[in-house]
Amino acid sequence: MTLLVGVVEGDPPSRDVLASRPDVRYVFIDPGSPPPAEAAAAEALLIWNVRSGYLRDHWRDFTRLRWVHAGTAGVERVLFPELATSDVVLTNSRYVFDEALAEYTIGLMLALTKDLQTTLRHQSEHRWVQRETETLSGKNVVMVGVGPIARRTAQIARALGMSVRGIGRTARRGDPDFGDIVAAGALRAAFVDADYVVMVLPSTPETAGLVDARAIAELRPTARLINVGRGSTLDQGALCAALRDGRLAGAALDVMTPEPLPADSPLWEVPNLIISPHMSGDHAGWQRDIAELFTRNLERFLQGEPLLNVVDKTLGYAPSEHV
Repeated sequence: MTLLVGVVEGDPPSRDVLASRPDVRYVFIDPGSPPPAEAAAAEALLIWNVRSGYLRDHWRDFTRLRWVHAGTAGVERVLFPELATSDVVLTNSRYVFDEALAEYTIGLMLALTKDLQTTLRHQSEHRWVQRETETLSGKNVVMVGVGPIARRTAQIARALGMSVRGIGRTARRGDPDFGDIVAAGALRAAFVDADYVVMVLPSTPETAGLVDARAIAELRPTARLINVGRGSTLDQGALCAALRDGRLAGAALDVMTPEPLPADSPLWEVPNLIISPHMSGDHAGWQRDIAELFTRNLERFLQGEPLLNVVDKTLGYAPSEHV
């Protein structure tokens, strides 16, 4: 029998990147319209952009669904109650964005350490102002979250001569990349001697507001904070207050609340803050990489084998061997 796979399209469309095969028929779905009648028979669904809430809005239309693949690493926007309590398997695109996100994060660290904002401002003002900047080598970075993206970032940071510590769900010693990992309950103590805090957390009830005003207050005035995980995990107001008051040297946010950030948001004017539009993982070829991952999982699905990147719907993410 031919497997019917629904594809909720994104931008750009994916028709040309999904390889055809004789035992699979794709139904390409316009995310701005209700699913066509034939999509009701789809047993698998690939959703390129989960931000639209398409599946939640049309959940009852997919009567034979057994597997949903999200074209993202984070799944909080697709893990609505009906899906969470169903037997439908949810997989994500974990590992696809690791290298790009790690490189982007290191780039933000370098931009802050080398004060590139001031350099660019001087350039726009046609001013030749020589000055000293800091180095990353010898600095301490605390990774809040110890998943695959954080692990790759930690590896590069170590290669640059930085000392790394991790904060995870459970404590353990002697991790090859994070060194000693402490549990979230010890987060404030871990911040005391941090030069950099890098947040790479999923959005779950447990991580909501994890880095709050009290945690930010533990950071030294010379410290800097970067968030490339989810905006909900950080007290954004407390961070901005610390930057305005000079209690923090700098920060970079690739994720924030709300998204997209309104043009009149006061966040744009916060001093020593770099803002980017949730693009740290967007790399050339990302769509092809997701299509390849989906194709590998599709073969497993057809053969009745365990799928890759299965999301634990009680945790809100796909756990790895490292927790």
